Amino acid sequence: MQKNSNFSRREFLKTTTAGAAAISAGVWTGVTPAASKSANGKLNIACIGTANRAAADVDGVKGENIVALVDVDSNYLDRASASFPNARLYADYREMLESEEGKIDAVVIGTTDHHHAPATIRAIRKGLHVYCEKPLTHTVQEARIIAEEAKKQGVATQLGTQIHAGDNYRRVVEIVESGVLGDIGEVHVWVGKGWGGGDLPTETQAPPKNLNWDLWLGAAPERPYAAGRYHPAQWRRWWQFGQGTLGDMACHYMDLPFWALKLRHPTHCEAEGPEVHPEACPHGLTVRYKFPKRGDLVPVNLTWYDGNMIPKKVAGERVPGSGVMFVGSEGSMFANYGSYKLFPKEKFADFTPPKQSIPNSIGHHAEWIKACKDGSPTTCNFDYSGALTESVLLGNVSFRAKKALDWDAASLKATNCPEADQYITKEYRAGWEVV
Repeated sequence: MQKNSNFSRREFLKTTTAGAAAISAGVWTGVTPAASKSANGKLNIACIGTANRAAADVDGVKGENIVALVDVDSNYLDRASASFPNARLYADYREMLESEEGKIDAVVIGTTDHHHAPATIRAIRKGLHVYCEKPLTHTVQEARIIAEEAKKQGVATQLGTQIHAGDNYRRVVEIVESGVLGDIGEVHVWVGKGWGGGDLPTETQAPPKNLNWDLWLGAAPERPYAAGRYHPAQWRRWWQFGQGTLGDMACHYMDLPFWALKLRHPTHCEAEGPEVHPEACPHGLTVRYKFPKRGDLVPVNLTWYDGNMIPKKVAGERVPGSGVMFVGSEGSMFANYGSYKLFPKEKFADFTPPKQSIPNSIGHHAEWIKACKDGSPTTCNFDYSGALTESVLLGNVSFRAKKALDWDAASLKATNCPEADQYITKEYRAGWEVV
């Protein structure tokens, strides 16, 4: 394992602190449209990752020209190639980005979390538009670097929070913005899912011939392959590859209060759960965030719960296994992906939703494709979703550091907890560096 010695933390902070005010304000600086390299006006897209969640992303852009496919699993690659027989095939996205330079306009990234940043930063630095699955990155620092670089390069970006394009989230945001709930100073977000790990496997095997294990590991330290413990789905349980349930689901559910309440960076973060395991994510976690005033909007205390720590009641109401509860001075509102309810029921029995003010989405992938072509904005660009990802991942930083964090977002520093630094960033194997 080797840390990149060419870019120090001090140098990184010099480059980011100057732009912190603009980042905190959520300023979107625009996109340079792609001069399509294809003859038919469609984008030439490379898809990094082709199976499972990535397969849905490939399907979301299949109306464009899929000219390259990348996967470390040759079985997955062969399956995707059957649908796109003219696409060039690669196991290593670094090789693809070099070989396809000047031939592609954009990339879609649907890999394991620990590959998001290495793939994304290399694509952005080549001036390519990027759609990347959530969470945007594996570390807090990576999210800031990528948001800054995307802004600098003027590329169209979108985080894979597909629910953001749904009608229900739009209606919920309109209700919050209408003021019917009064001042909202409290939000609860929970997901009854548990990507907990366990001890490292003691029995290991040679990887199957279809899997390039070294490429699958990428930036992570070397470790032996163990059947059924990492690839294809269990990697979310391990710190080296994923971020547990918080990393898997919070960008979907916390997206709603971030959007509705114009949240950006917390000033405080405190997590609690089981004893910290050096390798495995927890079976359940509670994270408490404090967000400051935003203009006329009051400060917000946001609490996240997952796994075996989710509540049965929130704001006095029995709740299902996943959702969001806004608690305001004039009432509360529960919301999930497809519905909402206002409380107390008697008070809102005759509630009439405000007139629609947020246009319906043309589709999450379609929105990004349009942005690539004409420079129009996306709703989950890396400026917005980078801050969302930073906040999400900060919960695991607090948990692993075993301490509440007083957070200075401008400097990416827990001012009261220097031991958190090791979890804000990470080391990379040579050849996979991000910073």
